[in-house]
Amino acid sequence: MLPPHRIVIVAFPGAELLDVTGPAEVFSVATRVAGPGRPGYTVRIATADGAPVVTSGGLRLMADLALDEVDGRVDTLLVSGAVEVGEGGVEPVLDDVVVDWLRQAAPRVERVGSVCAGAHLLAAAGLLDGLSATTHWLTAARLAADHPRVTVDPDPIFIRAGRVWTCAGITSGMDMALAMVAEDNGPELALSVARMMVMYVKRAGGQSQFSVPLALPDGAAGDPVDELRVWIGEHLTEDLSAEALAARLHLSVRHFSRLFRRRTATTPAVYVESVRLEAARRLLQDSDHGLAEIAARSGLGSVESLHRSFRRRLGTTPAEYRRRFR
Repeated sequence: MLPPHRIVIVAFPGAELLDVTGPAEVFSVATRVAGPGRPGYTVRIATADGAPVVTSGGLRLMADLALDEVDGRVDTLLVSGAVEVGEGGVEPVLDDVVVDWLRQAAPRVERVGSVCAGAHLLAAAGLLDGLSATTHWLTAARLAADHPRVTVDPDPIFIRAGRVWTCAGITSGMDMALAMVAEDNGPELALSVARMMVMYVKRAGGQSQFSVPLALPDGAAGDPVDELRVWIGEHLTEDLSAEALAARLHLSVRHFSRLFRRRTATTPAVYVESVRLEAARRLLQDSDHGLAEIAARSGLGSVESLHRSFRRRLGTTPAEYRRRFR
């Protein structure tokens, strides 16, 4: 039988308690639901010296080991976050001991993630350079200002950039952990865990999970693919097939598709559907248009196509989405 998936969650004084216990409970429930014969998860909490830490709410959190005792195989490393509220607003807390340790330990870990303001620690350790990341919306601007090599998107509940995951804050750590369970074990186990914990498998409780990152990256001016992305957003009802888009750039379909994937990490068809879905989502939120008109305006064509896209990509219906977010 395969060994259990080993998870280490790093905590430090002032950390948000749910940043630690939320993901830990998701992995614990996944192990119990999976039952005998499945590898499951082992979760260990690590602090700088192995001593208990007092979390932001005043509750004391026990540790399983010190940072320098974390050895052997670590499959997933999660870093909790902490903020301080003062006259100048909300400030992320940086624990220098944790940051220094991350620089040494994280490269050996298969999957690294942060919860809430924990993204600031990953960024300080250089682990987010060149990647897209998110954090709590209150500290997102600070993350972007302090780390210009990180593409900060304050909108999504969580972002996966290769082996590095970041999430928006507190309860979104549970959503991210559930997505990790789905990646490790398939959607059936994730669904069972969600039912057990009364969670959404793909949370519909925040609009941000559904948003498409349409903002262009720094240095996008003059890049033909990024200029095409702007054009796509302004011409949703036109022919946006790969053939038509390739023709606009005077490229073969094969070369265009390869160039587009290299720039956006997705295919033209998936990207076009995402942008059209984004437009439909905003029309559902901000207008009284019927579904037929929304389907036409967004470029999805028909009510049936609108329903299919919402079901497949968001796990909900247009009507349910409108009820939640109007």
